[in-house]
Amino acid sequence: MARRGIREYDAKRVFYKMMPRYTGEKVTFDIMPLLVDPDTDMDKLSEDNPWLDNMRLVVKPDQLFGKRGKSGLVLLNCSFDEARNFIKQKMGKSAKLGKVRGKLEYFLIEPFIPHDLEYYIAMKMDADGDHVYFSTQGGVDIESVWDTVKEVVIGPLEEPELDTKSLLGDVPALERKLIEPFLKGMYKFFANHDIVYLEINPFTIVDKKIKILDMVAKVDDTGMWQNVGVWDFDEFPSPFGKEPTREEAYIKSLDEKTGASLKLTILNPEGRIWTMVAGGGASVVYADTIVDLGHGGELSNYGEYSGNPSTEETYLYAKTVLALMTEKKHKSGKGKILLIGGGIANFTDVAKTFTGIIQALRDHSDKLQKVGCRIYVRRGGPNYKAGLEKMRKIGEEIGVPIQVYGPEMHMTSIIPMALGENDKGVK
Repeated sequence: MARRGIREYDAKRVFYKMMPRYTGEKVTFDIMPLLVDPDTDMDKLSEDNPWLDNMRLVVKPDQLFGKRGKSGLVLLNCSFDEARNFIKQKMGKSAKLGKVRGKLEYFLIEPFIPHDLEYYIAMKMDADGDHVYFSTQGGVDIESVWDTVKEVVIGPLEEPELDTKSLLGDVPALERKLIEPFLKGMYKFFANHDIVYLEINPFTIVDKKIKILDMVAKVDDTGMWQNVGVWDFDEFPSPFGKEPTREEAYIKSLDEKTGASLKLTILNPEGRIWTMVAGGGASVVYADTIVDLGHGGELSNYGEYSGNPSTEETYLYAKTVLALMTEKKHKSGKGKILLIGGGIANFTDVAKTFTGIIQALRDHSDKLQKVGCRIYVRRGGPNYKAGLEKMRKIGEEIGVPIQVYGPEMHMTSIIPMALGENDKGVK
């Protein structure tokens, strides 16, 4: 499972669409937010949404970062012409948020909501259950009033039903009558659609209706197939300031053309530890184990090849990773590590995918030797014995040390083995 942030625009659209179902029509929303990108025709946007010219508006970037107001990136109580000019001034410009710098390319437009009360609600999935947080003092400074936040936990074996009594104990009866179905419906939405984090800060009440100002959502990306018709967005956006490298963009283009899954994120191109992991879940486990062992700073990449990719697709994926890995030696002088791992496949032909990796290893044999690469392999599944035997032979052929293990070894056993040997001076 990978926790992926989604745009506020997408989170609100889905939430607004689903909440009437989960509240028995007690909570409804009249106007959907609008997203503006570099290709948006602003004139047509106004024609298709006449409310833009009849209401005061809010406009802000929608690129997975917070503290937008404090950064001077939110325009409140404006006309559509003012919103248009604001977007024109900011579109394509660079912005720095903390240590991160990125380009502004997506903006959210929605109605401006004058209000007095501000409430905070957040839901987070954790190992011990779902944590729900609520405060009557929401807003941009919620951290400074965290002692007002109440919490309940719904355990993993409990019925997915939110008891709001303790959360709403300090809320006046009239507001409680409106907020209670909202929180209960929100939790049903959260629990039923593979959402791992959902925060609304703040929401308010205007004319006896719930109004949402800001929303943050993260989802379990492996749940996409279960939420067809609910998650109706096309892709997961990149974090702000993380423009895809040429190699990341190339693997993404391969992924878009296949029924398999090919993912690559470069974390530290100067790092010593590189991975080629089969399976989304396994890729998370491998990365977490490397970090837990104290080597997160040397983890170079994160990604996966899974879903039974063809030999050619696996070759192209492996070739891309190996080209990055072998650009130059590690600054410490120690040899680089390549972990080729994964769980026990259900239907992926291990020998077939290994054939693609082996072809890439053969192509990069000289460079692998120059960077002192050691390779550790652990895999199981259909034809794994044939695949592992091929791996043993390619190591002998290209003069690169390769240690090979099957399902008799725990999935991550090769990680401490590789790091231990390398850290003892093996180059």
